[in-house]
Amino acid sequence: MFLFGKSSAMPTAESALPGRTEPILRAGPHHVNGRPIAGPYPDGTEIAEFALGCFWGAEKGFWQLPGVWVTAVGYQGGFTPNATYQEACSGRTGHAEAVRVVYDPSIVSYERLMKHFWEAHDPTQGMRQGNDMGTQYRSAIFPRSDAQRAAAIASREAYQQQLSAAGFGEITTEISGPPAPEFFFAEDYHQQYLSKNPNGYCPDHGTGVACPIGIGVNA
Repeated sequence: MFLFGKSSAMPTAESALPGRTEPILRAGPHHVNGRPIAGPYPDGTEIAEFALGCFWGAEKGFWQLPGVWVTAVGYQGGFTPNATYQEACSGRTGHAEAVRVVYDPSIVSYERLMKHFWEAHDPTQGMRQGNDMGTQYRSAIFPRSDAQRAAAIASREAYQQQLSAAGFGEITTEISGPPAPEFFFAEDYHQQYLSKNPNGYCPDHGTGVACPIGIGVNA
């Protein structure tokens, strides 16, 4: 199956690009708040990881939430270690464009982060978001604990009930973990891209593609 020349099928571990042993990012400070995007993170914070299309706008939406300590973008859910952007876009790594959210659970709950996740994109589109097509744009949640997985499943079921009642399609969001697949930090120029480039364009976030209906969940 192909989407305008891009395969919509995931590669296998055998067919995926080999990648490399060295990270492609020399992680520095967050462009918005100056905190270390690759850690160390403060005691008491937790990590949530999501994929919801183009990671530029996805990351911006999360860093604006109260209680989020730092964010980063990367590649996750595939096979190629330390993939590059060009490799991820080829469809031959299996990775989705992902966002790491480091948050203080005393201020913002995992359920509140998932509410933002569902309402910031259309989770029914499969291997695409709007005009962005390919496996790297799929919708995914990567739980890092049994509690996160249980909350993600319950949230997906609640949103599906509301979508079905409104006549919309099936949610295609994958839930993979725990353990969550390894998160490989993307290149520096992708980190906080819409802070570094305020007029930067990302077709999926803030310009029209969102969950078909707004649905509330307990936060």
